[in-house]
Amino acid sequence: MTWINCDIDQLEAIRAIFNEAIETSTALYDYHPRSHETMQAWWAAKQAGGYPVIGVQSESGDLMGFASYGPFRNFPAYKYTVEHSVYVDKRYRGRGLGRQLLERAISIAETQEYHAMIGVIDAENQASIALHESLDFQSCGEMREVGFKFGRWLNLVIYQKLLKGPPSPEDG
Repeated sequence: MTWINCDIDQLEAIRAIFNEAIETSTALYDYHPRSHETMQAWWAAKQAGGYPVIGVQSESGDLMGFASYGPFRNFPAYKYTVEHSVYVDKRYRGRGLGRQLLERAISIAETQEYHAMIGVIDAENQASIALHESLDFQSCGEMREVGFKFGRWLNLVIYQKLLKGPPSPEDG
């Protein structure tokens, strides 16, 4: 197992992990698999914002999972808050990779002096909820029936972890 800072070479593997989640779960509230072009735009936004995309590779070079974060909301006062994502390839789930990826994302966010990290989770995803709670994320509430997928209404739960943040935060 090798930790990597993902680059453009992992983009198709990331897309495959995203698309499996879209097609089989409520981890993403998308209906259609992501195209190559959509992923190019996603990658460009990560690069432009200075947001990490970290991954873990198997000995054979397969991307086992990845984590990233980006803006929580696009208003200036949220500049110290990020929303994260963690996805593990279905072949490698149940090995603690999600936890390790999230721990690394938290560590990077702290070095970048973010103050809050947000996780938005499908309310039925008990594994993700347990992971977040084990890493001291706090529940901030539930948004009922805000998504509709697989013929049913979906609820979201919001989790937050406060980080050290900048020593002297500034407005503007």
